[in-house]
Amino acid sequence: MILPCIDGGAEFPATNNACKEPDGLLCYGGDLSTDRLVTAYRKGIFPWYAQGEPILWWSPWQRMVLYPDKLHVSKSLKKAIKRTQPKFYMNRNFSAVIQLCAEVPRSDNGTWIHPEMVTAYEALFAAGHAFCIEVEINQQLVGGMYGVTLDRVYCGESMFSLASNGSKYAMYGLCQHMLNNGIELLDCQIHNPHLASMGAELINSEQFQMFLPHSNG
Repeated sequence: MILPCIDGGAEFPATNNACKEPDGLLCYGGDLSTDRLVTAYRKGIFPWYAQGEPILWWSPWQRMVLYPDKLHVSKSLKKAIKRTQPKFYMNRNFSAVIQLCAEVPRSDNGTWIHPEMVTAYEALFAAGHAFCIEVEINQQLVGGMYGVTLDRVYCGESMFSLASNGSKYAMYGLCQHMLNNGIELLDCQIHNPHLASMGAELINSEQFQMFLPHSNG
């Protein structure tokens, strides 16, 4: 199979042309302009690539999602929330949140949130198409998350934790915000054991497309 290139303003291929292996690889090239990113997310497509590589665009056949009313809050997490009384702040400091997400230590000592991505998503936030949440306990930042906003869906991109349960608090606070604002689905993109333990599940691409503003088959 020859992977399509979208340089020169070419449109995205239909998502049903995505590879089965690796799951969801759709095309390469193009740019990370706000218009391009908005178009991509509204079709269920997202960029994911290493610095120095061509931009790779993905739309997995098996999509990890979380319905906010199905968030699993363990007994220990309930106790921790009651004990620590975390405070949640939406869209307060996007640049700080994405930078902390980029700095989270990883097993390969690398990150896909490189400077080009940071700049692109900061522009997306400035245009009103992205969100972030911060969690504070005793006025100390303990966790957070950022992502992209659609009509009925939030697309979670990355999270960070600076203290015990930091990312779980962020997930809890975000789901409460989603329930209060009629957001029906959190797109977690690919399978993650941590998210699965909190209630995230796999659905197929066709099911996921039903939640998007413009289904492209």
